[in-house]
Amino acid sequence: MQNTFNLDDFVFIDLTHSLSADVPHWGIDVGFKYNIRQIQSADTAGKMKFRVQRLEMSAGIGTHLDAPSHCYEDGAAIDAIPLQSLITACRVIDVSAKVDDHYSVTVDDIHQFENQYGTIPKNAFVIIYTGWDERWNQPGKYRNEKIFPNISPDAVKLLLTRDIVGLGIDTLSPDAFGSDFPVHELILGAGKYIIENVANAKKLDPVGAYIFALPMKIMDGTEAPVRLIGMQRKRS
Repeated sequence: MQNTFNLDDFVFIDLTHSLSADVPHWGIDVGFKYNIRQIQSADTAGKMKFRVQRLEMSAGIGTHLDAPSHCYEDGAAIDAIPLQSLITACRVIDVSAKVDDHYSVTVDDIHQFENQYGTIPKNAFVIIYTGWDERWNQPGKYRNEKIFPNISPDAVKLLLTRDIVGLGIDTLSPDAFGSDFPVHELILGAGKYIIENVANAKKLDPVGAYIFALPMKIMDGTEAPVRLIGMQRKRS
């Protein structure tokens, strides 16, 4: 007899920040703007009016995905990332207890996680949870003059030996601002992807969860806003 897959056995967690005009960002380009106007369609003969929106934004704002082509011209673009890489097992490495503004995740942090929960499996998506997302509604504090927790290149090199599909973090970037962006170089150069500004990762279990990373499917896109969703079994 086949096992039934019952969605009622799972809880779904929104790992995405809502976009609005005052969300934290790098201070480059436009940020996020939208307006709403009401129009009347000739086809409805006045029976129905539609509220339509016009959006203006950088693609890399809010919870968003960086494709390999973000840094490498011959790398995969947003629309070329396979679904198997976007819907996959997830591991959450919680470093929030030791984080300060300048904290950089270490190789020891990865080893401590694996000693407790087992080796990170191939094709997993790894989220680094620093607790920084709790500042999201205080944009100045979140941006913090571009000082925020990040990930050391050595830790990323270790994660790449596990053949992860991608890396997420709850800050503006996995790289320290002012660096040569080595994490982007390593992850995107290996054909993996990065998701920045992850929300609510503390609600995910360290192991056993899955993610659905669903970026706007932009042809040849280098970045895109993403609806990031976690799924895990309900606790009994």
